[in-house]
Amino acid sequence: MLIRLLRTHLAPYKNSIALLVALQFLQTCATLYLPTLNADIIDRGVVRGDTGYILTFGALMIGVTVVQVVCNIGAVYYGARTAAALGRDVRAAIFDRVQSFSAREVGQFGAPSLITRTTNDVQQVQMLVLMSFTLMVSAPIMCVGGIVMALSLDVPLSSVLIAVVPVLGIAVSLIVKKLRPLFRTMQERLDTVNRVLREQITGNRVIRAFVRDAYEKERFKGANTELTDVSLGTGRLLALMFPIVMTVVNVSSIAVVWFGAHRIDGGAMEIGALTAFLAYLMQIVMSVMMATFMFMMVPRAEVCAERIEEVLDTASSVVPPTDPVRELARHGHLEVRAAGFAYPGAEEPVLKAIDLVARPGETTAVIGSTGSGKSTLLGLVPRLFDATEGEVLVDGVDVRTLEPALLARTVGLVPQKPYLFSGTVATNLRYGNPDATDAELWHALEVAQAKDFVEKLENGLHSPIAQGGTNVSGGQRQRLAIARTLVQRPEIYLFDDSFSALDYATDAALRAALGAETAEATVVIVAQRVSTIRDADRIVVLDEGLIVGSGRHHELMADNETYREIVLSQLTEAEAA
Repeated sequence: MLIRLLRTHLAPYKNSIALLVALQFLQTCATLYLPTLNADIIDRGVVRGDTGYILTFGALMIGVTVVQVVCNIGAVYYGARTAAALGRDVRAAIFDRVQSFSAREVGQFGAPSLITRTTNDVQQVQMLVLMSFTLMVSAPIMCVGGIVMALSLDVPLSSVLIAVVPVLGIAVSLIVKKLRPLFRTMQERLDTVNRVLREQITGNRVIRAFVRDAYEKERFKGANTELTDVSLGTGRLLALMFPIVMTVVNVSSIAVVWFGAHRIDGGAMEIGALTAFLAYLMQIVMSVMMATFMFMMVPRAEVCAERIEEVLDTASSVVPPTDPVRELARHGHLEVRAAGFAYPGAEEPVLKAIDLVARPGETTAVIGSTGSGKSTLLGLVPRLFDATEGEVLVDGVDVRTLEPALLARTVGLVPQKPYLFSGTVATNLRYGNPDATDAELWHALEVAQAKDFVEKLENGLHSPIAQGGTNVSGGQRQRLAIARTLVQRPEIYLFDDSFSALDYATDAALRAALGAETAEATVVIVAQRVSTIRDADRIVVLDEGLIVGSGRHHELMADNETYREIVLSQLTEAEAA
């Protein structure tokens, strides 16, 4: 998964990567050449007392060092730029994919996990790429080059390398093998911590209301402890790596000095050559240590890449049409024909054989017990879900063939849980119509019965709104969400229990104002409150995903037992009549 992800998203930067590799090659060759020059200065300059030779080759060493530094700076620069660009592109790809998801896919992953995958997981892959460009590219060159240069100095002494490199390789491989499952567990437990923390922040009022502070502290402590435990396990394995590497380095250095001293004593080797050999040994070991450092990061990056690819490989159940319809008669006629919806793997469908017609100039209401499928039915129209059977038609055209932008302009939805974005009142109201004037915003607020409280805000339309609208009340949030849809001026209005947080007086005033505003539009209202929908032109009764009744209020009271039970649970017989 990691290789596939990198191959896909690094392809546009192949020229930068080629230049980076060339720079790393040059700086590594310069690094490998320096010990040889140093050996020559010792053997031919220092030992013989030739000052001119020392100065000449000393100047050459300075020049090689300058080339090494310049190439290294260039390699790090291009490596950092390419890694940052990769992170940007992968985050954008995840964001675009998530934006295409229906509510079903978002629920499948969960918001905390999607946030972690977009931020922390991408960061781990980006860090691996950065370290690969700055360390890993030069490591094999230095390792192979160091071995070749060491062999050119003294073949018998190079036998020490035959023992050093395999021992290091085996030790690192065993540790990395154990690290990989731990890193996957770590990312999953990080998801859990994010989920618990997100719930506690957004549900702070509920926690306080039920005095569940101690319980939530224990719940967070449990999730945090689980993450800490797996992190400690990972840390213990990582802690073994460097002592093992350093032990092998020190033992091999002692062995080189021991055997090298004997060879010098026997006249088979010079002092400068031994100095250079030790330098090459250190370069070989340093390259192995760099590779070791990379191997520490690879397992976690692989896990993160798998999690990223899971998102990128998940196709949305709501697929944009290949040849979309870009124009409608725009009358607002809505028809649902034999529509059904079922979640994958569910034993029972949520909706079954739904037939419904909503016409312009009429108000159609949908009522039913909790869990009867009311919100799901409304979600089929703007394609929050796609019907798994049957079809949903707007002006005679299946919504699955409509251009998404056209569908969004035609259908305006006020969701059951109205969400406001961080910004101002004006930016939230213009969300569906960026070109709306201030006069249009105030008119929408007046219809939604929100004008009075917005006028009382310090900056009016430019008053700040917190993320999620947490700095306004539930009723104010609902009215702003209704105003936002009114600014859009669609042909079809869908109100998903959008009046539940309003008092009866505000509810009545809002519905009266809406009646005039939406007189020529198609209005579909889902509600639990009978008083909200009793005057609708048509009331559809849902029960366990089926339509069990349709008609006006007095007709259903007379011959529909399900509707009658709902009404009498809220009103007396006299009030219902």
